[in-house]
Amino acid sequence: MISITELAAGKVREISTAEGLQGQGLRLRVIGGGCAGFQYDLYFEEKATDLDEQFESNGVQLFVDPLSYQYLDGTQIDYVETSTGSGFKFGNPNVSGTCGCGSSFKV
Repeated sequence: MISITELAAGKVREISTAEGLQGQGLRLRVIGGGCAGFQYDLYFEEKATDLDEQFESNGVQLFVDPLSYQYLDGTQIDYVETSTGSGFKFGNPNVSGTCGCGSSFKV
């Protein structure tokens, strides 16, 4: 299962309203890249495909393709704001390491 915190869900709703994307779900996938090998990719999408794993968490629909799901099972998406920046943070129990800047991971 993949979940999203209430704070992150609120930010998703704020962004979807600002961009006129209300009613769309959130696609979460893993792509190759970064110095550790993998990166998260997150974007709005109208509907899931027939192969997707689908979750609903705090009012947000999440769509995950089968290949990405094997790396993301158990992940919780949060939103953080600090003095140095803000953004979505992924609590992924499958990660065995990250790069120095934290933008990519390995499993």
